[in-house]
Amino acid sequence: MWKRIDHQPKIKAGDGPQAGQFKELGPAQEPAVPHPLKLSEFQSFSVFEDISHHIKEEGAQLVKKVNAIFQLDITKDGKIILQWTIDLKTGSGDTYPGPARLPADTVFTIPEPVFMELVLGKMNPQKAFLAGKFKVSGKVLLGQKLERVFKDWAKY
Repeated sequence: MWKRIDHQPKIKAGDGPQAGQFKELGPAQEPAVPHPLKLSEFQSFSVFEDISHHIKEEGAQLVKKVNAIFQLDITKDGKIILQWTIDLKTGSGDTYPGPARLPADTVFTIPEPVFMELVLGKMNPQKAFLAGKFKVSGKVLLGQKLERVFKDWAKY
């Protein structure tokens, strides 16, 4: 049968903190980052804004072709600095900042310089992925459909 075991020690009268045992803390320090970066300071931000205009115009057709939700985590020094979702599965498509509202089919974690080279066509996505330049989780093969979306956007 079950047996209850108390793991906390018993507290007796007089076991409380003694005088001088606590240290008074000074005022809180200023945050390490003096002012947060604005989204518009990132090169990739303007790319996503432009792609979002393209998806608003071509979204219904893209939803029929792609039928997937992509989340792109753009990183700098190993930390996520921007997070965007390209939803080409519901309605007439949508692009918005932040994590996917519905579960993403594919999540890309890409350093910003690599992302910019990919969207500008300076780097082959398959070779970059195989070389470990970015990470993909979920349905990896859907990345080829996203590549076509970016190529259509580049022609736009």
